[in-house]
Amino acid sequence: MESPAKHLSVEMRTVLIACCAGIFVPPLMSTMMNLALVPIGLEFDVGSKSLAMVNTVFLLASVIVMVPLARLSDIIGRKKLFISGLIITLISAATAALSPSFEALLVMRFVMGAGSAAISISSVAMLTEVFPIERRGWAIGVQSTFIYLGIALGPAIGGFMCDILGWRYLFFFLVPFALVSLLFISRFKKEIISDAGASMDYTGAVMYGVAVMLTMYGVINLPNTWAVVLIVVGLISLVVFIRMMKKSRSPVLDIGIFKHKVFSRACIAAYMNYASSYSVAFFMALYLQSVGALTASQAGLILLIQPAIQVAFTAKSGSYSDRIGDKRILPTLGMAITCVAVFMVIFLGTEVNLWYIGLLLVLFGIGYALFTAPNTNAVMSSVPPKNRGEASGMIALVRQIGMMTSMSIAMCCIALIMGTMDNLNPPYDQFVDVIRAAFSICLAMCIVGTVFSWFRGNTAGEVAVATK
Repeated sequence: MESPAKHLSVEMRTVLIACCAGIFVPPLMSTMMNLALVPIGLEFDVGSKSLAMVNTVFLLASVIVMVPLARLSDIIGRKKLFISGLIITLISAATAALSPSFEALLVMRFVMGAGSAAISISSVAMLTEVFPIERRGWAIGVQSTFIYLGIALGPAIGGFMCDILGWRYLFFFLVPFALVSLLFISRFKKEIISDAGASMDYTGAVMYGVAVMLTMYGVINLPNTWAVVLIVVGLISLVVFIRMMKKSRSPVLDIGIFKHKVFSRACIAAYMNYASSYSVAFFMALYLQSVGALTASQAGLILLIQPAIQVAFTAKSGSYSDRIGDKRILPTLGMAITCVAVFMVIFLGTEVNLWYIGLLLVLFGIGYALFTAPNTNAVMSSVPPKNRGEASGMIALVRQIGMMTSMSIAMCCIALIMGTMDNLNPPYDQFVDVIRAAFSICLAMCIVGTVFSWFRGNTAGEVAVATK
């Protein structure tokens, strides 16, 4: 069978390289930073709770700006937003490397989150516009592969650079990839604008940002009473925002996009997928090093199994989604396999079985590989061209919110059962109880996601309508 990479136009190849190089940066930076937390804490004399904010503010910023930026991409163009995201990421990374204080580092991580959101939103939208529907799944799969490649290589690169050069040099490692992306996107002479001349709803954008900030910051800090209050206020603000959007002539988010059954249910499935499985790497790293008594490098090698599987199979599953008639099959199969892997995590005990852990990581990798690109392809192909900027933003949004939800479940279970991670000592019974409680919740969410994935409707029919 002929490779989908053959006979690509110069335009397709240029955009694909730019998007892959650009999207490689955010996950690489995120996973590299995990290895830098200890030296950052020592230099700035901050504890584990404060250090958790290094990655949390990055995720929070991306969630806050994604919807406004998605709308902005419709108005000013996908290419402009992509280039802006790269430039913001470059400047904030260089500034972060020179941070004189921990607070300054957090500010720059927040700005980097906003820049990364711009890259994520515009890259998927550009691929959807440039590639025809029969090659779209393959292109999205290739891009997703680079996301997983960044996740896989981050720990090894981060650990090595921290040991040899120091944590500040991690930020400079991003520069070559961002420059390559800028070089290739500058060769793409067209601009993709779906709603030129429209006005930006800044009031709606601010209202959305406030609602998301309150809700997500509350979720992060569960089970504190004040966090519950923040969530309630945030959700009320979100209801007000939705009502504003229904009345707005040029809404920052077109609520009508959710009338597309494939789109709305595929987004729910994506949220459930990330919310039910993202925390597995966090728990496995602690489990292998504490209960399993492995070194950090040994645990890291084992944890490479999952992203390695994803790198190997994501592009292939995206390509196959272009040829398969029923677009529900691959993402639903991926969700079902993820359910099996989550179920297996519940049975981890104080006796470590590395073969068992290896098998569940393989299943997680296969589940993600089968789900991500086909589901994204279905989402982007199920809406009219004028809504693809918003659709791209929603994909990134539900992914980030799912990640934050997954980690919030983990932190909440730790707080309720252990109180703090400071008492992570033998015989580890409480820690195992935390894992079982967290993934029991995750299993229920994963099952719900599988149901929504399958009952998303006649995907082939809706995709055909959307592409007209």
